[in-house]
Amino acid sequence: MKPKGRYAVSGAIAGADVTLDLRTLYLKDLSFFGCTVIEPEVFPNLVKRIESGQIKPLVAMTFPLQQIEQAQLAFMEKKHLGKIVLTLD
Repeated sequence: MKPKGRYAVSGAIAGADVTLDLRTLYLKDLSFFGCTVIEPEVFPNLVKRIESGQIKPLVAMTFPLQQIEQAQLAFMEKKHLGKIVLTLD
């Protein structure tokens, strides 16, 4: 992350335990916070930024909807970095 960056965490699909060197947070002046409830305007604003190209989601894998079982197995392996996407034909 760039200095003064903000790292938001929502959910803990990989588990509760995380290894973190706290020096990374304070030497770069980073903010680390948890998110459980977002304001109603956040999601539409996020979609707008994605559609305009300001934000590019990281896609790990793409599966057609018919391969949803394989997508779920890949998700459960927890070896991916980014989103697993299902496509509609």
